[in-house]
Amino acid sequence: MTKLRWSIPTTLALVAGLLAAMPASARDTGPIKDPIPDDPAPSGLGLVVEEIAQLPKSEPTPPELVVDPRLKRHNRINYVGELPDGSGRMYVPDLNGKLYFLDKKTKTPKPYLDVGATFAPDFFSAQGLGQGFGFVTFHPEFKKNGKFYTVHVEAGNALTTKKPDLTPQPRTAYHGVVDEWTAADPAADAFQGTRREILRVGFSGRIHGIQQIDFNPNARPGDAEYGKLYLAVGDGGNGNVGDNGGDPQNLAVPQGKILRIDPAGNDSANGKYGIPADNPFAGQAGKVGEIYAYGMRDPHRFTWDRGAGKRMFLAHIGEHAIESIHDIRPGSNLGWSEREGAFTFDKADRCFLYPLPEDDAENGYNYPVAAYDHDPPPGHSCTSDSGHAISGGFVYRGAHLPALRGKYLFTDIVDGRLMYTEEREMKLDPAGRNRAQIYSLQAYDTSGTPVTMRQLAGDNRVDLRISADGKGEPYLIAKANGKIWKVVGTRQFADCKTVPVRVSDATAERDWAPVTPSKWRFPGDEVVLAEAGAERPGPRRPFEYAVLQKGPVLGSSQVDAKVRLDTPVEITNRDVIIVFGHRSDTEFYYAHLSTDNAIYPHNGIFAVDNADRLRIDQQWNGNRQVPHGAPPAITDANWHDVRVKHCAGTGEIAVYLDGSRKPLMTAVDTTFGSGRVGFGSFDNIGRLRDLTVTGTRAS
Repeated sequence: MTKLRWSIPTTLALVAGLLAAMPASARDTGPIKDPIPDDPAPSGLGLVVEEIAQLPKSEPTPPELVVDPRLKRHNRINYVGELPDGSGRMYVPDLNGKLYFLDKKTKTPKPYLDVGATFAPDFFSAQGLGQGFGFVTFHPEFKKNGKFYTVHVEAGNALTTKKPDLTPQPRTAYHGVVDEWTAADPAADAFQGTRREILRVGFSGRIHGIQQIDFNPNARPGDAEYGKLYLAVGDGGNGNVGDNGGDPQNLAVPQGKILRIDPAGNDSANGKYGIPADNPFAGQAGKVGEIYAYGMRDPHRFTWDRGAGKRMFLAHIGEHAIESIHDIRPGSNLGWSEREGAFTFDKADRCFLYPLPEDDAENGYNYPVAAYDHDPPPGHSCTSDSGHAISGGFVYRGAHLPALRGKYLFTDIVDGRLMYTEEREMKLDPAGRNRAQIYSLQAYDTSGTPVTMRQLAGDNRVDLRISADGKGEPYLIAKANGKIWKVVGTRQFADCKTVPVRVSDATAERDWAPVTPSKWRFPGDEVVLAEAGAERPGPRRPFEYAVLQKGPVLGSSQVDAKVRLDTPVEITNRDVIIVFGHRSDTEFYYAHLSTDNAIYPHNGIFAVDNADRLRIDQQWNGNRQVPHGAPPAITDANWHDVRVKHCAGTGEIAVYLDGSRKPLMTAVDTTFGSGRVGFGSFDNIGRLRDLTVTGTRAS
């Protein structure tokens, strides 16, 4: 029989099921303060990254119109891929205009084509985060036919001298243009050849234009899918209001859609490409036959899994709160702007999302298979950018990183978080309730030092993307400093050695040094905190604990024990702590294991460094509406297995519960490189048994 482990995700699923069964009159229809309480969880897995290239600095065009500081980056590289010709060359587009090839061996960048100069003076990249030379993709037969495709933005005279091919938005201010280029010599390192325009789309806003364009790598010659070009077309930045409100749901216009065309065909309205007959709306009156899927705000990146399912996944950037991943099928409708993720979007409310209506199943919306929310910080205005945006991503099927196989890898563009979810858990749910758990990834440099992408990029706004080479091996790209890193390995978090010291059978009174000895009992096989502690003078820290005196002072250490909370379960703020790195009563770390995770001092990893305890774990979420930490550690009166591992050299700290291979909480902090371990609480009672401590002797 499988034992059900109660956790936040389990509880939320149960509540969602009960809500679905309620009559409409009993359902909560008010605003949702925390749409996705289930945060990305620590995976205990890290990516080892190695810098391989530095791309040249560049500026938006025309420079005098740049007012948004988010466009003033080292450059605006947004993708890296490998040419499908077996040469090993890689390519990198820069939104500011140039396409670079990277040398196979040295990864030295060389300009291959200046798209910006080709279309000057109408080329435009000075306003809007996605404006400029947005993307490039190469035909699967590029080695033979030399064909590749680009998308760029035009303004200026183009708005009066050139006409969009599909219905433009009212007051069109920008054109998104797709061109086909044919290289005279596909093996050359600089472009010479011809080009032709195949499609032009009109947008009224300067964001959410044409994002990615690409071919399905799973298609083979002879397949109906082979050579079909997909285009992710955004809503123009205002597909929820004004003249363009409803465009993503309007099948008579191209904005807010994924289009699918045949560049080798000629039966489109402009005669420059074909409309595949197997498109879901091909040949239907009043509908754009090029549409493959719809209901989108900002379809940032899409990819096809090369595994057995061959599924198409889309990373979709939200408005109020939701960053989502979708399993795209022909005719899929993501629901924007009636829906954001699996929630009701109210155009009149700039701050909150709302529950789905009782009859929502009738709409048949394609809800996320995985998602996370923005969790704006305290004091943040709900009408401004909260600084989060998803960038997909692909399912890893490569050969060199077995720990990543089957994982859909993606990033947050702004803060640079690295994340994944398991492809096998990414299942369509028409009700929008069940989503795959998202996990966070640590980053390491090649020396094994834990780092963040913010540190590697040298900026709090990373502008991070992830993509892959022809063999499916991952690369990371940052606009902040124009660098590219290759993921060259994986490693477990806090994977240091904790030998040769081993301490066990340590439950005698002589083995421990309590703060207040009278409050403790040592019956023989347990260490019991029998009376609650009281606050003491000095910095805010645990009230009562005992330090293990048996054995030497440790550097790196691992504490394994069973703990139990004796405070009644009706008290929600009860806790026990595991002390480590203890040097004095005002210098130590502790892991706080609590029933409550709703306030800053509970259920986390803390450092006391001659000042009030400071939270150092990576799980605290300061959501201005519903702040919370990791899922509650101990909610019952049972014994629980706890492991706390501390790597003194790197500062990695991991807390595990009940044999889980994934940590409940993690931190990176190098304040204390050695010390003793202990057990206690703030103002509760509890006990410990089956203690084993392993580690290295402190130098």
